[in-house]
Amino acid sequence: MRNRPSRLFLNVMGVLVLLIGLAACGGEASQAAGRDEPLRVGYQRFGALTLVKARGVAPDVTWSLFESGPAATEALKAGSIDVAYTGEAPPIFAAAGRIDFKIISTSEEVPQGEAVLVKEDSGIIGFEDLKGKSIALNKGSNVHWLLVRLLEKHGMSIDDVNVKYLKPAEGRPAFDNGQVDAWIIWDPYFALAERPGVKVLADATGLAGNREYLLASPEALETKSAQIERLLKQLRETTDWGIAHPKERAQAMAPELKIPEDVAERALARSARPIAPVNAGIGAELQRIADGFTALKLIPGKVDIAGRVDDRFSEVLR
Repeated sequence: MRNRPSRLFLNVMGVLVLLIGLAACGGEASQAAGRDEPLRVGYQRFGALTLVKARGVAPDVTWSLFESGPAATEALKAGSIDVAYTGEAPPIFAAAGRIDFKIISTSEEVPQGEAVLVKEDSGIIGFEDLKGKSIALNKGSNVHWLLVRLLEKHGMSIDDVNVKYLKPAEGRPAFDNGQVDAWIIWDPYFALAERPGVKVLADATGLAGNREYLLASPEALETKSAQIERLLKQLRETTDWGIAHPKERAQAMAPELKIPEDVAERALARSARPIAPVNAGIGAELQRIADGFTALKLIPGKVDIAGRVDDRFSEVLR
């Protein structure tokens, strides 16, 4: 005679089935809730996302403005946004700070979009002339990596210069008033600072890719995947439109950037590039940058940034 299951066993199995069912319902409810909520996007005053916002082609998005990539990644950590726009260094510093995210898209290289600015009457002819002098830059931003590469190129170390970590709003007056000898900055702040008496000492050509990146929180990737895919499609289409219509692009973005149209046009001419999917090559490129920061002890230990690359939206971006 076969043993019959005990009443306790049947009760336990019943509870397990109930819990599994509730978990499945909870997951479906979470995804449904994500679809009902707007996608929360962190952007900066420049870059492809700004054009999406300016043209109003993403009605199911709420926008949050940030002065720099590090500020956007902090908002991602706090859970106040789902998607963040940054340059190449902020994801690395964010990963070093144990912020959870995936890298879901990038752009073609934009090396002319960041530069070292000095005064024409400073007597500074080449980058090596900055030895012992002060350089302002935003810590953890793309320009931080440009400084590292310039130092390497000229056989200098970080100890050979006096780095002042200043946000763009602080760096501009410090540079204008002669409180620092050089300012490493990106567009559109770069374009705004260009005027008689200011010269470009170097840009990132041959040194740094200066790509754009979109980061997404794991929770948003789970609950708002369709909305993220829709945003990326809008981003690709809008970026392609802007490249084909540079005059109209500047007209649309100048009010959003709060800068003159001619300045917007100049900055966009050198900085607007097509959107691109992420892949193993992009992961390897970012890993080399991360390892460079680790070697200089600018971040605490090795960071696996290549493992943050998520190519699930690649087909949308081709």
